[in-house]
Amino acid sequence: MSTDIFISGGGVAGLTAACLFGSQGYNVTCVDPAPPVTQRDADGADLRSTAFLQPAIPVLEMAGVWHQLAPHAMPLQTMRIVDAGGEAATPRATRDFDAADISELPFGWNLPNWLIRRELVARLAELPNVEFLHGVACTKIFTRSASAKLWLSNGTTQDAQLVIAADGRNSLIRENMGIEVKTKRYGQKALAFAVTHPVPHNNVSTEIHRTGGPFTLVPLPDYNGSPSSAVVWMETGPEAARLHALPEDAFNAEMSERSCHLFGPLTLASKRSIWPIIAQVANRFSAERVALIAEAAHVAPPIGAQGLNMSLTDLSELLDLSHLHTLGSKDMLDAYDKKRHLAVKLRVAGIDLLNRASMSQTEWIRDLRSAGIGAIHDTASIRKSLMRLGLGAR
Repeated sequence: MSTDIFISGGGVAGLTAACLFGSQGYNVTCVDPAPPVTQRDADGADLRSTAFLQPAIPVLEMAGVWHQLAPHAMPLQTMRIVDAGGEAATPRATRDFDAADISELPFGWNLPNWLIRRELVARLAELPNVEFLHGVACTKIFTRSASAKLWLSNGTTQDAQLVIAADGRNSLIRENMGIEVKTKRYGQKALAFAVTHPVPHNNVSTEIHRTGGPFTLVPLPDYNGSPSSAVVWMETGPEAARLHALPEDAFNAEMSERSCHLFGPLTLASKRSIWPIIAQVANRFSAERVALIAEAAHVAPPIGAQGLNMSLTDLSELLDLSHLHTLGSKDMLDAYDKKRHLAVKLRVAGIDLLNRASMSQTEWIRDLRSAGIGAIHDTASIRKSLMRLGLGAR
């Protein structure tokens, strides 16, 4: 069988790629070894959330899915940075960064990942030119100048003009193409879960810095009649494992303390997931007939909602280049690597610096971090420039 575009990986990035290119009229095949989990409390549900920043919305609109996601999305009007790096878990410096300073729109819109998957899968079902094979993996790839051939775990093969590797940080496609990666390990893990709390979030995303990494609460719609937020809690590996294993009452107490009680007592409202934190960038984002996107190309600590938004920029650039060059050609893929590799490398380096500053237990670094939050916020030109940079606008 043959197709225009073959996508290896059915996570949020891979499914979005299938919706985007399928909506533009390309014949697309997308495979993933695991079926997508599209229910909040099902085993294997992705309990993280994604804040789609402003530049992501046109991509989702072109993919034909934003009108389905928008009713479930929680606007993020304000980003609150709190430094609590003193002896006690109390705020030392708090600054609000309001989207109204730079735009009439919110910074972004937050949605749980399991729900995003649900709507993406529903969109794929509407596209007759897209085939989504879940429970099927790509096991081998061979490329030549005219096309790529792929072997699948169901015993079939596919020929494609362009292969999009969206198969994660341990990408088989990337490995088969001989592309190496540079990886930084922090000894950190992140816990992801949802909570309810008595104090409304008022569309404010709150990032609390102490030690071990940030504790971030991102607004979600009310859950069971109470205000709700998605939490990503970054800690050293052993501490994260200890927290993950705590009984629920003890976990509620510890996370309420870590949140400085800014929202009152927090109550766990979902299962807890845990994963290791790394920074990783592939040495190239393309090879013959292959484009790397998302975590196959770049992984960053979950700070500032950069990860999936960088992935959607990958897709936007690929789509633009598909209109300028022959699909999957060397010219197209060389241009993609040139446009994305350096930009991503610099952004990941910036996130790396922020993460190291956030996890530091050194007193002078914590004091410098606290002073820096105030200095950045209180200088209007710097504040607005960094807010625009954080949005990742092209």
